[in-house]
Amino acid sequence: MPVFLSDEQDRDVDAEDLLALVQHVVEQRGVPLDMEVSVLLVDRGTMAALNEQHMGKAGPTDVLAFPIDEPGESAPAGPAVLGDVVLCPAVAAEQAADLGRSEHEELRLLTVHGILHLLGMDHADPVDEREMFGLTDELLASYRGSS
Repeated sequence: MPVFLSDEQDRDVDAEDLLALVQHVVEQRGVPLDMEVSVLLVDRGTMAALNEQHMGKAGPTDVLAFPIDEPGESAPAGPAVLGDVVLCPAVAAEQAADLGRSEHEELRLLTVHGILHLLGMDHADPVDEREMFGLTDELLASYRGSS
């Protein structure tokens, strides 16, 4: 599966690990191998602008997901693009400190979270939230076991 990463911010991030994690998650979730995923690492200002434009919320957030094609539903002749996951490592670092995790652990969690959003999962109600966060924990645990 083609996974692209663009790092447009100044924090030190283990991009290779995040790319491998994306590969792991999409393989575990049975995403067709021809689908593309993009991961963008952005600064607080860029994330705040995206959050305002797309979510109508002020200030930066940790992760945004922009689904494009659903697995198996893109036209055979065209590209199959699962979507884009946008991460803000600066926000992740702040959250990690508050939650007692490393910045990289938080970025891993947010990466999985974003991919699950691309796959149609949400956490709008308590049942969906438990399912999504439980699956996030399972995928992170299985990734740690394989890395």
